[in-house]
Amino acid sequence: MVSWAPVCRAASSWREEGVDGSASADHAAVRRVIDGDTIELSDGRLVRYLGIDTPEVRRRSGDRWVEDPEPFGRAAADTNRALVEGRRVRLEYDVQRTDRFGRLLAYVYVTLPDGVELMVNERLVADGMAQPLTIPPNVRYAERFRVLAAEARRDKRGLWSGP
Repeated sequence: MVSWAPVCRAASSWREEGVDGSASADHAAVRRVIDGDTIELSDGRLVRYLGIDTPEVRRRSGDRWVEDPEPFGRAAADTNRALVEGRRVRLEYDVQRTDRFGRLLAYVYVTLPDGVELMVNERLVADGMAQPLTIPPNVRYAERFRVLAAEARRDKRGLWSGP
């Protein structure tokens, strides 16, 4: 079995530029958590987490949104909220930076109290709160997420804890 070490590093080692010298990361404060895989930044931009999918907490009914959580939807949103709401995060981009809805697409990192940086996308998959969702060309961590999801399923964490 292959096991990946979490994407954690000292906050001082944050990468600011891509290989070609282009900006590959932004830093921003999180205003609120929308659901398990979407956040709103303090400047109003929405960020959809790359490479993962969590159960929904809302659905569209005609022209409005209604609360109708899927199993583990609230748990995923609560886990995400505990990790990032009101905190400063680092956004790492892959090939495609926005989706068709205009949301930023990013791997989201938060610095823990001990100074270690944690990739939130990865943590949600490892905890069984998210499944991998690979949409090319954004595939940087696809294999890592696949392995972590298999481990979460094997160990019956989160989504996999039911009958």
